[in-house]
Amino acid sequence: MMKLYSYFRSSASYRVRIALALKGLDADILPINLLKGEQKSDDYLAINPQGLIPSLQVDDTVLSQSLAIMEYLEEVDNTVPLLPSDPVARASVRAMSQLIACEVHPLNNLRVLQYLTGELGVDDTTKVTWYAHWIHQGFASLEAMLTQHAGQFCYGDIPTMADCCLIPQVYNAKRFNVDLSNYPTIMRIYEHCNSLPAFIQAQPENQIDHQ
Repeated sequence: MMKLYSYFRSSASYRVRIALALKGLDADILPINLLKGEQKSDDYLAINPQGLIPSLQVDDTVLSQSLAIMEYLEEVDNTVPLLPSDPVARASVRAMSQLIACEVHPLNNLRVLQYLTGELGVDDTTKVTWYAHWIHQGFASLEAMLTQHAGQFCYGDIPTMADCCLIPQVYNAKRFNVDLSNYPTIMRIYEHCNSLPAFIQAQPENQIDHQ
């Protein structure tokens, strides 16, 4: 069985948990507590030299980076596809996924926020302002893209990789009390997804390391 090194509130881990649940694939969840620095331990660095999560262990191989892991899952199990069959549609889904995972999330993840408040001495109010700025910049662009592509989900009426990326990012934005009222399509998709069993299964509150 596959093993997923995860943290219940990690956006990147959350993406992969959604993908696994949508595909009906089982993986043992091995919690890595980011707040305790377990990702920097020698044992974990031997598994993933980046010291990041998620990592997916498949037999003797460890895969890293959430988008790469989801692409791997798509290649080995296409019974429930997370990418459309049409090349242009696939590119559109990947573009939305990368907007979230490569442009918004890296500026707002835990190690960046810790660097702001630690080494740079930024106060909490400024940290939250920073966080909200990048959410608004990314979500404004995404909302415009969704007006072209969305149905019940980010692309049409079947969940894709873009939904796997979007739901965790909205979850975290809500944790930081970001006003999301300007993004009605994003929020409609968020509410719809969170009514479905696969998305509920992947939620942070339903993980074994939820605190």
